[in-house]
Amino acid sequence: MGDTHSYSSDVAFTPAVKAIQTRKGSREGYARVEQHGGWKSVVDDDLAGFLAAQTSFFLATASADGQPYVQHRGGPAGFIHVLDPQTLAFADFTGNRQYITQGNLSENPKAHIFLIDYAHRQRIKIWGEARVVEDDPALLRALMPPSYRARPEQAIVFKITAWDSNCPQHIPQKFDAADVAAALASRDARIAELEAALAAQRADA
Repeated sequence: MGDTHSYSSDVAFTPAVKAIQTRKGSREGYARVEQHGGWKSVVDDDLAGFLAAQTSFFLATASADGQPYVQHRGGPAGFIHVLDPQTLAFADFTGNRQYITQGNLSENPKAHIFLIDYAHRQRIKIWGEARVVEDDPALLRALMPPSYRARPEQAIVFKITAWDSNCPQHIPQKFDAADVAAALASRDARIAELEAALAAQRADA
């Protein structure tokens, strides 16, 4: 990476950002975070567990002239792989074939991953650099979720610069349809079990 930072959080807290934080009164609090080393820059057990449970995230890139673009990525839980403490990777499935993300990364490797878990009201932001890998069949096979009905076109490898988690404020609590269906099925099965037991008791009376 060409940029040099005093703290890992400097990837987001640029001089312009710090100037605004100073003007609006939040700089002192973030300076205390910096005194403890800034944000984390490696995957710990908490982040690994969070990533393993996710089925969706957003990947942000920008063109050489700074035009931003955000694209959704999804797959079964576990489709985001931790290759090493600073590297994530995932299979890039065939989509609408616009290739905006790949085009952006070809001229500007800076990227951002934004994950939000609505059920647990948690979000994590990851800054780094990404690259598209088109010529590594072994890597793509390793990244492809078993039995998932999608065609992998290439892999995206993401090198972490820093990551941070947000508070749950303003995150609406939502649940995946599959989780709701499973909970309702469990409830219905329990109701049926209790009704059968009650019917048996009445028959014995």
